[in-house]
Amino acid sequence: MSKRMSRKVTASLVIAVAVLTQAGFTALSSVFNYPDVLNESSSVVLDRFRQHQGPVSFWFSLLAFSAAMFAPIAIGVGRLSADRWMKRSVRVGVAAAVVQTIGLLRWPILVPGFAAGARSIDPQTAADAEAHFRLAGTLVGTVVGETLGYILTAAWTVLVLTSLRSRFAGRVFVALGAVSACLIVLGVFSLLELPVIDTANFVGYILWLLWLLWMAGQLLRHHPSQRTHLAGSYESLVSD
Repeated sequence: MSKRMSRKVTASLVIAVAVLTQAGFTALSSVFNYPDVLNESSSVVLDRFRQHQGPVSFWFSLLAFSAAMFAPIAIGVGRLSADRWMKRSVRVGVAAAVVQTIGLLRWPILVPGFAAGARSIDPQTAADAEAHFRLAGTLVGTVVGETLGYILTAAWTVLVLTSLRSRFAGRVFVALGAVSACLIVLGVFSLLELPVIDTANFVGYILWLLWLLWMAGQLLRHHPSQRTHLAGSYESLVSD
């Protein structure tokens, strides 16, 4: 009964993350023109943020909460098998949740101060605020939240697929997860500013969310085959 409840909780969290993520990005696109607004100058971005600070901060906080929820999802999925791949996936999944949460929280925590400083009548204060905004965007946003987030999310997906293989939901499930992981990790090269990379990364995340929802459906429809747990335990014993 506890295992069945754990699967239901994990599936519910996956569905909640998918819904919250979609809602957050849709709202930010409408209110803040995100992520296209990031192609504008720092002064324009901060001005638009200041105009809609309340809703923008709220929706970024919601996205950060959604990213943090991936940690218990990684732990829940980690109970589907006991092999070494799944054990590693838990640590990687939690790390992915942490870095993405940090990257998103810069908006409600740091950016309000930058936006206020950029409005200063003192040119130097305004220039410093914009410079700090760009620095935070590069270090906290691009390096931590995005680059590490892409790598860890893709790695988690591969580790889970390596553990579960086709016995969990078939070969198409494995193929979908593998393709989404490859497209997500391409986001590491977004600094090259090639439109095809951003498009591939976006498509990768859409496919990844569909893959997660497929996993949730499998968990809710019926509990995984006992072969999954037995095979995982056997592989763990053999590896040890």
